[in-house]
Amino acid sequence: MKPFIYRTLLLIYCSIFTALFSLADPPGPPPPGGDPSLGGTPVGAPINDGLLILLTLGIGYGLYKLYEMHQESKEKKQQTI
Repeated sequence: MKPFIYRTLLLIYCSIFTALFSLADPPGPPPPGGDPSLGGTPVGAPINDGLLILLTLGIGYGLYKLYEMHQESKEKKQQTI
């Protein structure tokens, strides 16, 4: 009885690990775009408009934080008086 159980377990073990090791990898990413002058699709996206928006928002946020710091310093000065 024991040899039958061992053979069955060995068969299951080999079947499972053989199946796991033989799984194929997924396909890779598509190749990058070609040269636009040759008619290929360029890679990436333009950042001109987005960059301008981000810079404007960053400057606005920085000015807001400076204003908050100025107000806090004013409040501290008034509390000490």
